[in-house]
Amino acid sequence: MKLAIDAMGGDNAPEAIVKGAVKAAETIDGLSITLVGDESQIRPFLKEQPNITVLHTTEMITSEDEPVRAVRRKKKASMVMAATEVKEGRADGCISAGNTGALMSAGLFIVGRMPGVERPALSPTLPTMDGKGFLMLDVGANVDAKPAHLLQYAVIGSIYSENVRKINNPRVGLLNVGTEDGKGSDLTKQAFQLMKEAPINFVGNVESRDLLNGVADVVVTDGFTGNVALKTIEGTALTMFSMMKETFMSSWKTKIAAGLVKDDLRGLKNQLDYSEYGGAGLFGLASPVIKAHGSSNERAVLNAIRQACEMVELNVTETISSTLDRMKEKEESE
Repeated sequence: MKLAIDAMGGDNAPEAIVKGAVKAAETIDGLSITLVGDESQIRPFLKEQPNITVLHTTEMITSEDEPVRAVRRKKKASMVMAATEVKEGRADGCISAGNTGALMSAGLFIVGRMPGVERPALSPTLPTMDGKGFLMLDVGANVDAKPAHLLQYAVIGSIYSENVRKINNPRVGLLNVGTEDGKGSDLTKQAFQLMKEAPINFVGNVESRDLLNGVADVVVTDGFTGNVALKTIEGTALTMFSMMKETFMSSWKTKIAAGLVKDDLRGLKNQLDYSEYGGAGLFGLASPVIKAHGSSNERAVLNAIRQACEMVELNVTETISSTLDRMKEKEESE
């Protein structure tokens, strides 16, 4: 399989991106990688593996760029060229840790949507207390969603969780303000009824306070609500560790205690780090497109590459498309 990677996207590019790609090239059988970016900055971190090539460009999309305009005007930007590699069949999928909005635009305008999908969803896997994690979609690709979009997210999330995350009969929940049937806005009420009839293991409404307890394997919501929930989880985790650090550093007694539990705290931090599960998939596109976290280190990049490889190997895109086709045929026949 072949992946195109934007080597210039993210806070730690190109070093972390290239080192993660090198590790993937060394450990994943049958993988070929095209690193897109400034060759003079990429080469110092390569080990001259035969399965890594460099596609040179000095142009890039920054976090300050307006996403749609940047994708349309910066044809030689590393992110745009990585997406073009997929469109033109030279890569099976692409990865970037750069501007999220620009990657979504590149996915839509260059890679394209898969047939039958109205709106793709941005979907990270978030941590749970039991370490299994859950998939949340959408977290920002579409702030205005319709009930039919949420239904598609539910089906897409279920298929991905079963095929890539290896969860048998994954539980799908609808994020809402209460667990009772009939709760919520017109959007969630209509989506609830559609999901009840869909070929998924729908467990009903779920509340945000229960997400990290593993109440569902797939949590569906609109992009506005999902983004708020995601940023709240991130902010809470960062604040909690900041408060713990401040407490442990407050006196010589607590500093000694910190030394005794240092390894346990590091393990807890890793458990709450969703980059350990890979990147956020842009589900609903014609080929796998993965958004790695902007602050990704080489391990996070490696996990995002593994995630993309699994999607390619297991034909997740084709499975999603065929399932949606069957649902449409059934709907038209009734």
